[in-house]
Amino acid sequence: MTDQALPGQGPGTTGPGPDGAGFTYQGAEPELIVVARAEARLRAGTDRVRSASGADLSALNMFLSDEQLALEPLFGNEERTRSALPSPPAGPAGRGAMPDLSLFYRVRGGGDRADRALELTARLAALPEIETAYVKPGAVPARTAPQGPPAPPALTEEAKRLKEGAPATPDYTGRQGYLRSAPEGVDAYWSWQRPGGSGQGVTVVDVEGAWQLGHEDLADRLAGIVVGNPVQDVAWRNHGTAVLGVIGGDRDEKGITGIAPQAVTAAASFQGTGSAAAIHAAAERLSPGDILLVELHRPGPRFDFEERDDQRGYIALEWWPDDCAAIRWASEKGVLVVEAAGNGAESLDDALYERRPDEFPEWWRNPFNPSNQSSGAILVGAGAPPPGTHGRDHGPDRSRLAFSNYGARIDAQGWGREVTTTGGFWDRAGDLQGGAEEIAWYTDTFSGTSSASPVVVGALACLQGILRAAQLVAMSPEQARDVLRRTGSPQQDAPGRPASQRIGNRPDIKAAVTHLIPASVGSGRAERYWDELLPYPRELPPRMRLFVAGAWRNLNHPAPDIRQAVHAAFAGGRPDVRVWYSDDEVVGLVVAG
Repeated sequence: MTDQALPGQGPGTTGPGPDGAGFTYQGAEPELIVVARAEARLRAGTDRVRSASGADLSALNMFLSDEQLALEPLFGNEERTRSALPSPPAGPAGRGAMPDLSLFYRVRGGGDRADRALELTARLAALPEIETAYVKPGAVPARTAPQGPPAPPALTEEAKRLKEGAPATPDYTGRQGYLRSAPEGVDAYWSWQRPGGSGQGVTVVDVEGAWQLGHEDLADRLAGIVVGNPVQDVAWRNHGTAVLGVIGGDRDEKGITGIAPQAVTAAASFQGTGSAAAIHAAAERLSPGDILLVELHRPGPRFDFEERDDQRGYIALEWWPDDCAAIRWASEKGVLVVEAAGNGAESLDDALYERRPDEFPEWWRNPFNPSNQSSGAILVGAGAPPPGTHGRDHGPDRSRLAFSNYGARIDAQGWGREVTTTGGFWDRAGDLQGGAEEIAWYTDTFSGTSSASPVVVGALACLQGILRAAQLVAMSPEQARDVLRRTGSPQQDAPGRPASQRIGNRPDIKAAVTHLIPASVGSGRAERYWDELLPYPRELPPRMRLFVAGAWRNLNHPAPDIRQAVHAAFAGGRPDVRVWYSDDEVVGLVVAG
């Protein structure tokens, strides 16, 4: 059995809640799932269940009536769901036959069934038309508890403002280290200089519980809620708002900027539908190459599916049969599904996850085992930010944070601490900027595999935008997983948390583009130039821009003698500045004469 990392003190560890107090997200309800037998061909109606194959369902309907229960098709109308199953790709890229989504049902009604869940599952599974039934614990956001009180914010209390009659929000992008060049960040500033590199043409849907859709820094490209009803709880709203900010925060002079600020973002709530149905319904609204983010995890078998404030033993949703089926459906459609690996401090390689619960269908296989059928999702672990970020040290840069799940199945990592974004501090006002108006809250302490996952999503959205702008085919789920594993800034060792406890590389957009788009070198004579004394954004390096072969090419950090020679050539009226370039970057320059 693989060793399991234990929580402790010091860098990389996590606490039980804000300021040391326990905290649990409200409104996460268990789900009772039924898997029907294929030969019964169940069709659920408003008053009873019938059989398209003519099977006798009197016992099933009597049981449901006596217990005041109803079966609801988990993924919608059975006929439509079955006909919409995507065909697996031909050849070795295909991942085998899809589970039949029309066989999954959710049990509704019966009042408070929590104390009767095991009895109900056993009685349902004993009916001849039912293959099995199981209970899923409530899913919650994969965010960790802050380590003690937040660090002193950049602003004084006097500078924290109400929305009306007060100064505008400052520019916090200088605190977003994850935007910077690799290995610190994902090279977002470099990406923004390229056609499509801000995520143009890409749609991202975030699956979780709630969002502050009126936030001042989410105004440009937010499409709203496409599925479900938001949870009415400030902690859920702060979480979802933080996620959307990392991906698509507006690019302007205030607040933060998302990694892919031109991507369209939208929200899908599991409340009222359940996690698997929300994933499926969100994916139905996306096109191949778009991105679906799953920002939830739930208690796993380590502690017998117990809800815990410290989130120990929590794992990614794909371990449950219906969630895995929904994710596979989305992946087969060509949607990139990015999934938080969970904050349970678990090795997903542990033999514990190979054991099929008695209630799971017999065809279930552990999706964390790379030898088994994959869900197709990109699984994300949480890595430490560079030491000193916001005055804190969580261990070596890109090392596994102690709360993060790890294992061979995990594809990539993002910042798991110190993420500056929109939203408040856990279940209260923002620690970076608070005040009475929730639409102007900002935080410096977003964390967990919840903060890591949107970092990876943002990088993928930029890559998809670049490919589409170049009139190339967007990445498939398999290609996206491959490029994240082949490129990026490597995971580092930490005391007690070696890189062999895999959470993968931190994405590097520039390196990924080089891998995806083979470089070709062109040449030409510069027609005009622009010496950019004040780059925008300010974090970009000093550069000289030369217009060559119909496009602007960038020379970063030009040497003083090069800058002077170009100035002199153009000042003379007959410039002869010969430039060699790869895409928009100058790789060689000669000033003749």
